[in-house]
Amino acid sequence: MPSIAPNHIWLLLISVTLLGTGMSCSNRANDRELVDYNFDVRPILSDKCFKCHGPDANQRKADLRLDTEEGAYAALKDDASQFVIVPGEPNQSALYHRITTTDSLDIMPPPEANLALSEGEIELLKKWIEQGAEYKPHWAFIPPEMPDRPEVELADWPQNDIDYYVLKKMESQGLSPNSEADKAHLLKRLAFDLTGLPPDLELQEKYLADDSEGAYEKVVDELLASPHYGEKLALHWLDVARYADSHGYQDDGLRTMWPWRDWVIHAFNSNYPYDQFLTWQLAGDLIPDKSKETLLATGFNRNHKITQEGGVIDEEYRIEYVTDRTNTFGKAFLGLTFECAKCHDHKYDPISQKNYYETFAFFDQVPEKGLVGTIDASFADPPNMEITNEDVAGILDFINKQDSAKLEVMVMQDSTGIRATQILDRGLYDAKTDTVTPNMPLAIMPFDTAVFPANRLGLARWMLAEEQPLTARVFVNRIWQELFGRGIVKTSGDFGMQGNLPTNLPLLDYLAIDFRENGWDIKRLIKQIVMSATYRQSAEVPQEKLEKDPENVYLARAPRLRLPAENVRDLVLASSGLLNDDIGGPSVKTYQPDGIWESASSGRGILTNYIQDHDKDLYRRGMYQFIKRTVPPPVMLMFDASNRDQCEVRRMRTNTPLQALVMLNDPHVLEASRVLAEKLFGEAGDIDAKIEKAFQLIICRPPGAEEFAVLQGHFKEESQYFAEHPDAAEKFLRTGEFPRATVENVTALAALMQVVHTIYNLEEAIVKT
Repeated sequence: MPSIAPNHIWLLLISVTLLGTGMSCSNRANDRELVDYNFDVRPILSDKCFKCHGPDANQRKADLRLDTEEGAYAALKDDASQFVIVPGEPNQSALYHRITTTDSLDIMPPPEANLALSEGEIELLKKWIEQGAEYKPHWAFIPPEMPDRPEVELADWPQNDIDYYVLKKMESQGLSPNSEADKAHLLKRLAFDLTGLPPDLELQEKYLADDSEGAYEKVVDELLASPHYGEKLALHWLDVARYADSHGYQDDGLRTMWPWRDWVIHAFNSNYPYDQFLTWQLAGDLIPDKSKETLLATGFNRNHKITQEGGVIDEEYRIEYVTDRTNTFGKAFLGLTFECAKCHDHKYDPISQKNYYETFAFFDQVPEKGLVGTIDASFADPPNMEITNEDVAGILDFINKQDSAKLEVMVMQDSTGIRATQILDRGLYDAKTDTVTPNMPLAIMPFDTAVFPANRLGLARWMLAEEQPLTARVFVNRIWQELFGRGIVKTSGDFGMQGNLPTNLPLLDYLAIDFRENGWDIKRLIKQIVMSATYRQSAEVPQEKLEKDPENVYLARAPRLRLPAENVRDLVLASSGLLNDDIGGPSVKTYQPDGIWESASSGRGILTNYIQDHDKDLYRRGMYQFIKRTVPPPVMLMFDASNRDQCEVRRMRTNTPLQALVMLNDPHVLEASRVLAEKLFGEAGDIDAKIEKAFQLIICRPPGAEEFAVLQGHFKEESQYFAEHPDAAEKFLRTGEFPRATVENVTALAALMQVVHTIYNLEEAIVKT
């Protein structure tokens, strides 16, 4: 990569505010009289006891269960006169004696487990037993009920129902909300959240000049109607669906699934209700009115890795594909770690190994093989569908097909009775034991075959049943996470017993029920959230709030969040005018250091060598960058993008020096700096006006007086440097493939490019506040 020209550049290194690990429970027992099993007791038992006394029968010690009421109230196996727990009587409860004894042979957890109960936890368990030791189903398996809107002290603050639930929790912690963000910051936040792009100057000027009461709602509606809205929503779903442009494993050959990505963007832009979005992806090949579009949607289930290496055992890899579909289903739609039950009963959640393979059975009737064709096969692995030019002109008109070449994608198909699904001993493909039929864990909701057909369509209908406790909660939590950086349940992929408890269960249940009762309308859900006073708060961090709530769990301020990896690129391209904003189409290969693919290649196939694209393809949005699973785009990985190996519902958010080095040296950032400087030089106005406009395009607000003075001084310093080093100026301006503009004053142009580059390297450039 080109390096930054030697000079006196000042910059603020990227320093994203990173919130650390979360509190497992927001409602501690010392905040109230009554001890709650789900919020106070079960987290202790799950962390310290369930490994040996939980759902996994193979690991259970002393035939004692603490995860069920029956087990906890039972007599001890070796002394029928003693009981594990006697409700109301801790001194008569064997559990209490074992956690308070000083005898190293009797104490629980045993010393060799490297687990220990704190004095506070012991006191909490004692208090719970005194109060009757009431067991409850896990909170996530209890169907949500619409909570009453709470009374709040700051009654004039809420803008909609969401704010009452947030404010009630805030006030219970002695917190009060921030004031509303200024219009410039709010517009930038909104534009990136709804489109993944910065607001252009026209939108900024229009919104800032609109003093009408409905100005904010008008800009919300405008951004929701943008075709880029579908791209922003799709970006998260591509992580969930483990979308990539190659098959994975060692050979990692070419895969064509981008038409499915085009469908996802189309589905969000068309505001397909979530029940339809879910059903088509799980079972679009089975619905009564199926079409080529519904069939294409089922590509969701075929985005898993596929081997193309000779000598593999066919059945072993076929089992891997079904396993991937099962695990992805559990995490994507139910927010549960089904994968933990593949080899044994789940150690924490009520998902047995039998349950796992009963779920597996829904995805096990696909007529597929572990290995099909060769690494450079010109067809998609069956089952597949061909997309013709007639399709693109008709029912699939949302697909951005740019040539007449044959186009095939992998989809789903069931062949009833093609095989029996059997439990695999320890998860081994060739250790088949008992036969099972499609079913779901009873603890979540019974799967009544009189109501739900025993196939993927029945599974989708089961997911959408009114009494289903997870489907709506999981999805609204993910949308909340996308907007606030953290879900109401922080562990958005684990609503099970080892996951974090919801920080505001009434809010989560309100959102889930309201979402379902209003037609699973995704745009309506998002509009509700961004219209709330909660969302519109300033991101300023008063010291008092930082001390009381360092992770901003109670949302007494807006979060400061670095943009997703793809949107960092989008900001640079859009603000400079380089962005090719075509929607959909094949993935592209942009600037990348030499030799990265080659060093990780098996030496076979057309993806052995990295062949960069050119012209307008170089400037496509970040979501369209070609993802080779074994060697994902390095810049994207530095900013915490998914490598798409498996379903991922929450990205990490790190802060490393490598990110600052990318912003300093990445060819696209340098090229964008040059191109924007050239454009500004071609416009009327003095150098001050050009600097101010560059700042407004990138930071999305006017510069303050002090900021502007620093940038003016920086321009003068760089002008002097480049006047003394004309060769350095010429070299600096040779960045990137975009054609250079003719500018006579090369010294001033290079200095302005350096100023623009500095603005891109400000923390605020890639952070929404």
